[in-house]
Amino acid sequence: MTHEEEKRRAARAALSHIQSGMVVGLGSGSTASYFVEYLAEALRRGDLQNVVGVPTSRRTAQLAHDLGIPLATLDTYSYVDVAVDGADEVDPRLNLIKGRGRALVREKIVAVHARRFIVIVDASKLVDTLGVHGPLPVEVVPFGAAATARWMATLGCRPEFVREPHGALYRSDNGNYQILCHFDAGIEDPQALARTLKSRPGVVDHGLFLGMAHQVIMGEPTGVRVLEREP
Repeated sequence: MTHEEEKRRAARAALSHIQSGMVVGLGSGSTASYFVEYLAEALRRGDLQNVVGVPTSRRTAQLAHDLGIPLATLDTYSYVDVAVDGADEVDPRLNLIKGRGRALVREKIVAVHARRFIVIVDASKLVDTLGVHGPLPVEVVPFGAAATARWMATLGCRPEFVREPHGALYRSDNGNYQILCHFDAGIEDPQALARTLKSRPGVVDHGLFLGMAHQVIMGEPTGVRVLEREP
């Protein structure tokens, strides 16, 4: 079984947590896109009714619109019943790295307003230590961005600006830059790093989603494995 098939299994399993009348946070990235497709199919079949989606990126909003899912924003709804999103890494405590798909700030805003936050991944995303297999994305304001990146290097990482294919610095849906922080040995203390990054002027937010996921649904070759956050 390929990772794509595992992603589909996880996305399909998450659909069982959606009920008619819910406000649902729609995540970004490939696995979340599968969930959006399955949700749209359930609405077309009439298995679900009166579901409203709150998208976490312009790309997700366009996909959901094209598939006929009614959309709203957090300006209309102050909470979502369930948010479903993917992740780049998941550790044994269900801490996450998210946002390498460039939508981390909006993903985090929707997740924090969710009564239940469900993460869907393939089996490759489970790691012992966050940051070992890939970088931590950080969104920063354009003003002084190079200086912010130099400061990030003092935290033990190699900062790298995300660029468009033609070389220009990538701008998020919020108009900000994104920096990928490479920690060669992983992130030793995610909580401390999260506090340090968040307290720095110029940093909008980071891709450490700590203590936020209520449940992780992991697609595997033999089915799905469900991991619940300990109380």
